[in-house]
Amino acid sequence: MARIVLTEGDYKGREVELSINEVIIGRDEECNLPLNDSKVSRRHAKLYFENGVWNLADLDSANGTALNHQPVTISVLRENDVVSIGATTFIFKKDSAPEVAVAAPAAPAPTAKPEVKPEPKAAPEAGKSAAPGMMASAEDLKLVEQMRQSMDAIRKEVGKVIIGQEDVLNEILMCIIAGGHALLIGLPGLAKTLTVNTIAKVLDMKFKRVQFTPDLMPSDITGTEVLETDRVTQQKEFRFMQGPIFCNLLLADEINRTPPKTQAALLEAMQEKQVSVGKEVYKLDKPFFVLATQNPIEQEGTYPLPEAQLDRFMFNIFVDYPKRDEEITVIARTTGSAGAEPQVVIDKKAVIHLQEVVRKIPVSEHVIGYAVSLVRATRPGDSEAPEFTKKYVSTGAGPRAGQYLVLAAKARAVLEGRIHVSCNDIRGAAMPVLRHRILTNFAADSEGLKSVDIVKRLLAEIKEPGAETYEPPKPAAKKK
Repeated sequence: MARIVLTEGDYKGREVELSINEVIIGRDEECNLPLNDSKVSRRHAKLYFENGVWNLADLDSANGTALNHQPVTISVLRENDVVSIGATTFIFKKDSAPEVAVAAPAAPAPTAKPEVKPEPKAAPEAGKSAAPGMMASAEDLKLVEQMRQSMDAIRKEVGKVIIGQEDVLNEILMCIIAGGHALLIGLPGLAKTLTVNTIAKVLDMKFKRVQFTPDLMPSDITGTEVLETDRVTQQKEFRFMQGPIFCNLLLADEINRTPPKTQAALLEAMQEKQVSVGKEVYKLDKPFFVLATQNPIEQEGTYPLPEAQLDRFMFNIFVDYPKRDEEITVIARTTGSAGAEPQVVIDKKAVIHLQEVVRKIPVSEHVIGYAVSLVRATRPGDSEAPEFTKKYVSTGAGPRAGQYLVLAAKARAVLEGRIHVSCNDIRGAAMPVLRHRILTNFAADSEGLKSVDIVKRLLAEIKEPGAETYEPPKPAAKKK
């Protein structure tokens, strides 16, 4: 009979015989092997016997399951395989002959509990993947595994210049590797420009800044054709001079201070990654990322972005005041001698590769379903919307919000070195994705409620899918 030998964690030194064909491991007390560990999901992983072999499957957990120190989605178990779930580690044994020395158990080993409904394998089944036919290669997986270390290095290098603002940094990086764009909201003097410039240096990107003003023209951003005379032939011809948009990371400072005609000059570049001038189309270098800023309090003489253009931005990122100790460090550092220069951590090729990997990561159908439930709950006219949405919201989010939720969740997983996406990743991306896509009505304004408050209530109201969601469909009856 197969068994597991626990070498680390609460059950260290015990052996557990796999006497039933399916063992659920997780934080829930109803699991066959319950683990009191905050890093373990409610239903984290399962061991199951199928086609004559034992298998290990991660149940879309938040922190993942490791097999022989490598992240795993689903795999066949072999003799002496080492499985790590949170702080718990165990060795899989096919037979009952003891092969490792273990201490005598202080209490009976956890016994099998009544059978529970199976959850789906985190790896997408046929017909249930969000991106069929796309699989991550060994090189992709290696790059994802390195991202946790790379993120620590990126934070360290950015920290040489920027104090605090870790959430802002994480959300900007999520946007970049998901291939989206961001709208940054913050008061003057909060180092928005310096943050973006520093990130561009650490990621080896070409950075440009455009200060948007009422007299700015579209050609001031995209570039223009100039008439030149050839010195040899004396023939005149038009030559295109590239504008600042031809870069990798463009900071559109105070985008709401320029008229809609100039604001719209960014739309084609943001969506199609190209610029059309006359009869010519010029491709932008990859990667390309637009970060636009707005002042949240100064609205005189401004041109608010239309909802259709706001929807083009993947994230709406808030930059708040620094904490007291951070502000002391900022003032001490910026009023003294010049600080250290940030160094390149990953180059543009790695960023492009990460963007491709994000698209390849499969997402379980129930995770996509949770994202759709959140988005539909923002629409007051939808039957799934809760009562507070119908009372306080005038316009909800469109389908692009669901797309961005899933892409952002994938990017969040990659930045943490994971190749699986959970509902927790969707929740982590919900605020920056939804808060600029929800328009509140007069009732909300009269009670001081903002779109941020609506998103918080939605996250509390819309529950993650339960075990009943995963019950496999019954086979169709055969025709006689």
